[in-house]
Amino acid sequence: MKTKKIIMRSIDILMTAALLLLMAMQVTQQQLHEYIGIGMFVLVIAHHILNRKYYISIFKGKYTPVRVFMLIVNTALLLSFVATPITGMLMSRYATPFLSGVVGVVWPRKLHLMLSYWSFVLMGLHIGLHLNLMLSKFRNKAVRIIVHILMSGISLYGFWLLMKLNIADYLLMKTHFAFLDYSRPAWVVLAENLSMLLAWAFLSYLLSMMLKAGAKKKHKGEDHHE
Repeated sequence: MKTKKIIMRSIDILMTAALLLLMAMQVTQQQLHEYIGIGMFVLVIAHHILNRKYYISIFKGKYTPVRVFMLIVNTALLLSFVATPITGMLMSRYATPFLSGVVGVVWPRKLHLMLSYWSFVLMGLHIGLHLNLMLSKFRNKAVRIIVHILMSGISLYGFWLLMKLNIADYLLMKTHFAFLDYSRPAWVVLAENLSMLLAWAFLSYLLSMMLKAGAKKKHKGEDHHE
């Protein structure tokens, strides 16, 4: 594997780990949460610099349903990843205290909470769009079936958690404060966050497979008609 690919994969892994930690403030506490957030912002910038060819390719080629879906997810994720740390820095107590209170803290807090959860959802959808490539590394059909079953189970548990924790209220800005359980072990919180992230990833993966199958069927129908 080339050095650039190793760096890119490492950044992707670090971004995912940072996101899981950022969504578990009861584990990291406020100060570490802020510094991880700054680190995440730096990783996002590095990620997009290394993947700059993607932006050049946006205006090239034919747009299939999957490609449209990918563009929507990636654009929304980029905007969310930029806006989330900015709102965080506007109410920071440790990392950027000089920005705290510049525009007040009420709206930055409300927006930061909502954007954090949207970043989490969009990151899951983004991962799902690359899941087929990851799963293709499993050459054995039986292994792939087992992996699919495991992911289905984890995803079902993840969606159950999403409903139990009323994540929709955060996404729709109905809740202005995060309700965190500080009594739960750190590994449980992180494992649950991972299962919810994988739930969105698996949903995105299934949707992309359906869009590809639909486009392929339509293409065959057009060839047959001709």
